[in-house]
Amino acid sequence: MSPFLVKIMDENRKKIYGIVMTAVFAALTFAATFLIKIPLPAVNGYVHPGDAIVILSGLLLGRGKGFLAAGIGSALADILGGYALYAPVTFFIKALTAFLVAVLFQVLMKKLSKHSVAAALIAGAVALILVPGGYFIFSSILYGTAAAVLSIVPDLLQALFGVLVATVLYPVLRKIRHG
Repeated sequence: MSPFLVKIMDENRKKIYGIVMTAVFAALTFAATFLIKIPLPAVNGYVHPGDAIVILSGLLLGRGKGFLAAGIGSALADILGGYALYAPVTFFIKALTAFLVAVLFQVLMKKLSKHSVAAALIAGAVALILVPGGYFIFSSILYGTAAAVLSIVPDLLQALFGVLVATVLYPVLRKIRHG
């Protein structure tokens, strides 16, 4: 086979792999958000591993694919879960989280290349600001500041749970980046 055809086939394989992994992570984000709910009686809410997949999308897929996977999967969970009003905001918050996690992770890997788990943990911490902050702003506009304040603790716990789960799963899953 000619080197030209081999190059084209390799480029197509990489594109298809990227599309498939984006779809897989969107589906994982949806499933982890929609299907798995761990109750938090103290705050009358729950956490789910969906934010971990959002963070892993940024870490493993990079900026563009992570953005799409996190945004689509999370928004779909809102739509099918009865929270369609939140879906556009969720898309933006979760997609931006994955995007910024990817950017920060790339920067940190240049400085901490032998410590990729540390870089993943630090980059994942972006979610601790974006998730509660984004929903606080939206809830303030929709319901007022007093009501929005009540969501800070559950949203912060949700983001923290996501960071911790993503940090534990990252070393196991990082091999898929090189597919």
